Amino acid sequence: MSETWTFVCATGELLPGEMRTTFDEITSVPIIVFNLDGDLYALEDQCSHEDFGLSSGGEFDASLGTIECVLHGAKFDVRDGRALCAPAYEPVAKFPTRVEHGGVWTRDDRD
Repeated sequence: MSETWTFVCATGELLPGEMRTTFDEITSVPIIVFNLDGDLYALEDQCSHEDFGLSSGGEFDASLGTIECVLHGAKFDVRDGRALCAPAYEPVAKFPTRVEHGGVWTRDDRD
């Protein structure tokens, strides 16, 4: 588990309806951060169905709060990482976010 928070971007660089990717500074896990109507959510940037990055052409639908994997069409809820349709049945890992000192931060908090 990473105790170190990773800087994602300045708060003004992640507007509602946008997403931004980073890597956890300790675990090197790819993380994708979403701004959904002003609320920030972070998921592991990897489809649970196949080893493929959700941000690799994935479509963030801010009106539904979903991200779709372009590889096979699996969709995930950005708020909690749960799989919404086949071929994915397992959720993607969700990570904490925080806003501090004018920046957006996240970390891999898995044990």
